[in-house]
Amino acid sequence: METKLIKIQDSEWIKDEELAEAARIIREGGLVAFPTETVYGLGANALNEDAARKIYAAKGRPSDNPLIAHISCMEELEPLVKEIPEAGRKLAEAYWPGPLTMVFPKSEIVPYGTTGGLDTVAVRMPSDPIAGRLIALSGVPIAAPSANTSGRPSPTTAQHVWQDMNGKIEMILDGGPVGIGVESTIVDVSGPVPVLLRPGAVTMEMLEAVAGQVEIDPAIQGPPREDLRPKAPGMKYRHYAPHGDLILVEGDLEAVVERINSLSREREEEGCRVGVICTEETRERYHYGEIRSVGQRAKEETIAHNLFAVLREFDDLGVDYIYSESFSRDHLGQAIMNRLTKAAGYHVIHV
Repeated sequence: METKLIKIQDSEWIKDEELAEAARIIREGGLVAFPTETVYGLGANALNEDAARKIYAAKGRPSDNPLIAHISCMEELEPLVKEIPEAGRKLAEAYWPGPLTMVFPKSEIVPYGTTGGLDTVAVRMPSDPIAGRLIALSGVPIAAPSANTSGRPSPTTAQHVWQDMNGKIEMILDGGPVGIGVESTIVDVSGPVPVLLRPGAVTMEMLEAVAGQVEIDPAIQGPPREDLRPKAPGMKYRHYAPHGDLILVEGDLEAVVERINSLSREREEEGCRVGVICTEETRERYHYGEIRSVGQRAKEETIAHNLFAVLREFDDLGVDYIYSESFSRDHLGQAIMNRLTKAAGYHVIHV
């Protein structure tokens, strides 16, 4: 299959003719990768079970891992769900369009192929103008997991998508680098109390400010059980992982820097290629390996924005081992640490 790469010249002044072919491909059951404000998504008609199967095949994704249906306005939500609970309505008013996915009881029109066999459906209304216009022009909700090979770091540029999806899908829409850089927050509002299934840019504190009590699914806080049936993407399987072994080092920052330097030196002496993930505040204190800053500790959004791109850069460099500093687990740091611990397969050294 030949994959077309279409550059969107100006995401603020989108021409419908730029997206017309992509919308047609979606309607006819094909696959189109497109930018959102979080990461690039791999889109297909969410109401077409055969199209959903193509997503799983292109990604090499387990079929019990649910897909997120993307909509462009509130009117498109009602046909997909049995009901909109009060918590879901409040959160939608506060944070849609934006980086928030909510899990609702599904309606009959949503196929089980999209939901991973569940009676619930995950829905998001992205704020990215290209995504919103593509959904509207397609005339159907678009199922869109991250546009990467399953398990790899999520794509934050069209070039990342090209690396993983060239020859597997019909089209990639290049809207430039994404803004946020980590996937959407996912909250299950299908029960009596909202439950956080995946942290993101809509933080726990923001959720509680609108919805009141919000519980945290245990799968966020440690390795998931083998028998877990995931209600949302990213809950069960190893995600976001680079090719090299990623190890998180957590504790007092002085001790963290010292341990990473020591481990990096040992690995280099063994003949291994080493990568180090640090911040602007500590970059100059590392002396071994390929050293990459992901941003500033004082600006967590810079870390989220750069994290996946740095992991992919280490893949390009053929790094064998990656040692990463740890970050705060509050606010946006909860999402950053969620992605890092999953990418590391929960391999954390405490100092």
